[in-house]
Amino acid sequence: MTTTVRAALLGAIATAAFAAAAPASAAGIGACLITKTDTNPFFVKMKEGATAAANAHGISLQTFAGKIDGDVETQIAAVESCVAAGAKGILITPSDSRALAPAVTAARSAGLLVIALDTPFEPADTADATFATDNFKAGVMIGQWAKAKLGDAAASAKIATLDLNASQISVDYLRNQGFLQGFGIDVKDPTRIGDEDDARIIGSDVTNGNEEGGRTAMENLLQKDPGINVVYTINEPAAAGAYEALKAMGREKDVLIVSVDGGCPGVQNVKEGIIGATSMQFPLLMASMGIEAIKAFAETGTKPANTEGLDFFNTGVELITDAPVDGIPSLSSADGLSKCWG
Repeated sequence: MTTTVRAALLGAIATAAFAAAAPASAAGIGACLITKTDTNPFFVKMKEGATAAANAHGISLQTFAGKIDGDVETQIAAVESCVAAGAKGILITPSDSRALAPAVTAARSAGLLVIALDTPFEPADTADATFATDNFKAGVMIGQWAKAKLGDAAASAKIATLDLNASQISVDYLRNQGFLQGFGIDVKDPTRIGDEDDARIIGSDVTNGNEEGGRTAMENLLQKDPGINVVYTINEPAAAGAYEALKAMGREKDVLIVSVDGGCPGVQNVKEGIIGATSMQFPLLMASMGIEAIKAFAETGTKPANTEGLDFFNTGVELITDAPVDGIPSLSSADGLSKCWG
């Protein structure tokens, strides 16, 4: 799958319309990677992919990260630093896909190629391109799996959603709403978390995408209803925290946890029965292909094209579970561990 996606993107770059940009040799190309944090394993892997690709192509790479998820000010300052340094392109996972738009627009006006990784801007064409998982599909997959796994009991499920933060950025609502739709719940406004009126949803809380936040959010929701039996989490660190809160109450055996990320620690948690199913992303691929796109832009002026029918380039998603259900394609945790975060 990785090879196929890479070939598709390189083909798209090669056939894209010429954009007005001054050619440059690889030796003179500067690029920047700006992630939400430098502690989340997802972004650590993304940095690994960008660094390896930059080294392979002789590109000078600067890396920046917010202090916490949602640290917009640090990311804005990083964008401005990249422009001032004369970089040819920026790869960025925006902490707030709306608040960062003016800085990104200014960078593009200064002649930089800006590619969003994982989290689309709003609107998507704020950036030149987006390399990402189909986050809505990732949510739908785990929602469908959870519903099928519960069978008739899905009709009386007690659901908790552990989301990212109060800003409700695109990656947050896409995964949440995808999960709920996959589970068979009317999501009302698909860009808003929490407007559903389905009685099965006990409540939602925010986690900042980390283990401590997941634990606290789960504790809060269990106080609301200790009978929760389905937990959706924005990512696997939040899922690990939720599991610890459930374990402290002796509930870890009878609650179904689903998540998105597919990192090696998360897939190991699938293997150990902590997470029932997760949707695997490919952050190393997103970042390495982003560097290749910046190189192509600097040397020839070409920009990457979107996947047909989408407003982003789809880097793929796989459902990982050791409890497969009929009609929903999936990979085992053993398969997932062999390809996690490639």
